[in-house]
Amino acid sequence: MIGFIKDVFSVGVSKFAIIIFGLITSIIIARVLGPEKNGIIAALMVYPSLFMAIGSLGVRQSTTYFLGKEIFSENQIKKAITQIWFFTTIFSVLVCYFLMTELSKSSENKTLVYLALIPIPFALFNTYNSGVFLGKNQIKEFNKVNWIPPLIVLVLTIVFVSLYTLDVKGYLIALIGGPMFISLLLLFKNKFINSFSLKFNWKVIIPMIKLGSVYAVALLFISLNAKLDVIILDWLSTDYETGIYSKGYSVGNYLLQIPWMLNTIVFTRSAIAKNDIEFSKKVCQLLRVASVVILFLALILFLLSDFIIVLMFGEEYRESSSVLKFLLFGVLFLSLFKILNQDLAGKGKPWISMKAMIPGLIVNITLNIFLIPKYGAIGAAFASSVSYCVAILLFFHFYSLVTNMKIKDMFRYKKTDFQPIVQLLKKLKS
Repeated sequence: MIGFIKDVFSVGVSKFAIIIFGLITSIIIARVLGPEKNGIIAALMVYPSLFMAIGSLGVRQSTTYFLGKEIFSENQIKKAITQIWFFTTIFSVLVCYFLMTELSKSSENKTLVYLALIPIPFALFNTYNSGVFLGKNQIKEFNKVNWIPPLIVLVLTIVFVSLYTLDVKGYLIALIGGPMFISLLLLFKNKFINSFSLKFNWKVIIPMIKLGSVYAVALLFISLNAKLDVIILDWLSTDYETGIYSKGYSVGNYLLQIPWMLNTIVFTRSAIAKNDIEFSKKVCQLLRVASVVILFLALILFLLSDFIIVLMFGEEYRESSSVLKFLLFGVLFLSLFKILNQDLAGKGKPWISMKAMIPGLIVNITLNIFLIPKYGAIGAAFASSVSYCVAILLFFHFYSLVTNMKIKDMFRYKKTDFQPIVQLLKKLKS
């Protein structure tokens, strides 16, 4: 457990950097562009971000699984993922273009649409290849793939949005720079360029796509629960309401960085664990510790939401504080789900989450259609929280069945829960 906690701290530094870079970027575009233009950005980017779940085909997760279990060699997997990447990039860009031009009101400016599409190939390439680092348990290398792009996006946002005042176009250009840089780095420094080949090894490709597609569909339903509000707001409301919602959601989303910090470690170690039951018990121990931290931070965000939103984004975003308050309860549940779900995903059982997420998605769609026309961003936030709670309560039930643990045992605190942290702190002091 000590090694587990050390890895968590390692990823934590990376996640902290991502939060800081993302937060500063968000503040810049909020204050320079205003709610309406932020709404346009949110409406434009929802489809590319959502399509990362579909286009990725769960390749990172399947790569981690097959490499961690030593089913295929590293060279075999590298060749397979570069070949899969080529075809999924074409598919993702074309379908995403169709969805944006046909379904989004913000797609009238085709230049903005093209700029929003350009990061997709680079983001997919980074996602695919980062699974190699996870499968080899190379957490430091994986961290670099995650924190370098947000730093570059921040720098380019300052240049193109603040200094050159290129408006929405400037921010979309900035979003291209981060993924493109890390892709070139992976391509040459990590020698992924040597993995491109016209010889297809279907014995590797088919199992990866078969398992990966299950990860992708599961991730799609999880992403839909998070992104659907923006899509329906774009249809039924205004850019202003979409902008207000996006900023409230973005602050609440930083709370999810805590489980995301744990997710990498849980998934990687679950994939290479020899005793699944014992590892799941450790995950539940981690869940109990993390829930205390998340609940504490959620309470602070709730009490100080007005002050935090206005301080960060300005007075014109004050309504985003109400969005944040309504979202926090659902985000609290979602953060616990993300920890447990990575355990099942690492065991090669990502489909379990779909049993919970599909009913949650139905609740989300129904409530959004009824609430958004009258209540706008606040209605969308309420719909999200309710759907999260429904989905995650169902997931707790399914997780307990798979791991043969009672739900009350999953959340029952023990004196030994915090002992690994205490031991680690003692070692750091000595």
